[in-house]
Amino acid sequence: VIRGSAMSQDGRSNGLTAPNPAAQEAVIREALAEAELNPAQIAYVEAHGTGTILGDPIEIRALASVFVGEREQPLLIGSVKSNIGHTEASAGLAGLIKAALMVHHGRVAPNLHFSQPNPDLHLADVPARVPVVAADWPSGFGARSAGVSAFGLSGTNVHAVVQQAEAHGAA
Repeated sequence: VIRGSAMSQDGRSNGLTAPNPAAQEAVIREALAEAELNPAQIAYVEAHGTGTILGDPIEIRALASVFVGEREQPLLIGSVKSNIGHTEASAGLAGLIKAALMVHHGRVAPNLHFSQPNPDLHLADVPARVPVVAADWPSGFGARSAGVSAFGLSGTNVHAVVQQAEAHGAA
């Protein structure tokens, strides 16, 4: 179930590949509010994660701004791009499908081809972890819930919250 979603345009920026961290943070918070969930209930975020020196640290800082707090377990962060490459306009849809399948099956997919994070990501500050092996969905979060971020070169920011259907009485 897509429990909540939000979209924005980050306005004036430093260029097509220079995302606005405040706009990314705001769209994530708006999607969580629509989903009526707090950040501690999200176990996994499917990041836009392009692997760029500029974009990924900005995205991680936005995630940290939202998800740092009273987390008992690290936020799991992945990106379908590590598995299938950047699919351009369909990248967000691929990430949504991946997150929905993971939530449905209760399994976290590994990020293939990921060996060492960009040191500018500061994953320990979130705290966050990139899964590199398949694993069961972590317990202790309530209904399985994941966030999905997608960003466009034009400054479009989108975030959706996916939750297991059983949590809403649907099968």
